[in-house]
Amino acid sequence: MIKPAKPLPAKNRPVKPDQEGVRLSKHVAALINCSRREAEQIIEGGWVQVNGQVIEEPMARVLDQAVVVDPQANPMALTEVTLLLHKPPGWEAMAPLGAANKRVRPAQALLTNATHWAQDESDERVLKRHFAKLTAAVPLETAASGLVVFTQDWRVLRKLTEDAAFIEHEFVVEVQGEVSVDALHRLNTPPASERDTLPPVKVSINSTGETSTRLRFAVKGAHPGLAAYLCERAELQILSMKRLRIGRVTLAHLPEGQWRYLATHERF
Repeated sequence: MIKPAKPLPAKNRPVKPDQEGVRLSKHVAALINCSRREAEQIIEGGWVQVNGQVIEEPMARVLDQAVVVDPQANPMALTEVTLLLHKPPGWEAMAPLGAANKRVRPAQALLTNATHWAQDESDERVLKRHFAKLTAAVPLETAASGLVVFTQDWRVLRKLTEDAAFIEHEFVVEVQGEVSVDALHRLNTPPASERDTLPPVKVSINSTGETSTRLRFAVKGAHPGLAAYLCERAELQILSMKRLRIGRVTLAHLPEGQWRYLATHERF
């Protein structure tokens, strides 16, 4: 007599999809015998293909499609990322995506697959999860362009907030006309009544053109409006402003409107 087969444990039973299919995470969990949470992480890590296409949504449903899990899949390899954006003028660095309207354009909206810098030297694969739960770490004037930081990493965020007063920012500020010796002195030397309220600033002439002068500003801490105030006091009209560096991390050759990953060896 043939004895009835012993029932498989629930987690090892093959998934029987209904007419609408089953969640991809449930299917993957049964396919490779792992927990549902591990399956979700594997899917979000871009290690699962459905009919040859990478699917990153654990909630996606499958019926009779071919589901393949990369043998190198490792949920422990998922890391929190930091994205560096070359913000164009007119975009709000600190505005959340939900604040978007006709007057507010959150710079975070520029972080997409299409705007990822093709020459990014990091080893990161661009994943949908990298655009979620990002925090804008350092303010920058709306009219200015330059380096803006968005991070998922609490360690990076803590560094940029708790040590903000000690991290040097470098700007190039273009002003109209020629900058006299007296004007440069006023930029670097605040009146006695303001020395306790204004941060120390080092201003030097970067280059001089026929109609404008490029000034290099170096200041510790992010102080929106500071350059405009100092230039106004020195009777200089700002034409443009760009942040080139935050601490030891530079904008370098990153094109305007594009972003790259913070490399593992980079430190602010």
